[in-house]
Amino acid sequence: MPVDEINPAAAAGAYANIQKAGQGAGVDGGDGPSFGDLMRKTATDSINAIRSGEKASAQAVMGTASLTDVVEAITNAEMTLQTVIAVRDRLLGAYQEIMRMPI
Repeated sequence: MPVDEINPAAAAGAYANIQKAGQGAGVDGGDGPSFGDLMRKTATDSINAIRSGEKASAQAVMGTASLTDVVEAITNAEMTLQTVIAVRDRLLGAYQEIMRMPI
């Protein structure tokens, strides 16, 4: 459809319908958590998992932690770090893709 055939009223109605569909799901004034809140919680959880792995490593060096707890905490921290790196790479890739788009 050529640009000059777009009905402004239909476009505004479609936009309003999308906003209504997002209500309650954390999108623009919905009752749920916002995207920023979800990212903040995820980052906090990731930091806590990595700190837990560091703490378990320090306890292992001092001889005050069981080997099972240390391995579990370090494995969890490693998986968290790999996940954070994968998400970062995806976000950077998406940003670079957007920057390559012609305006």
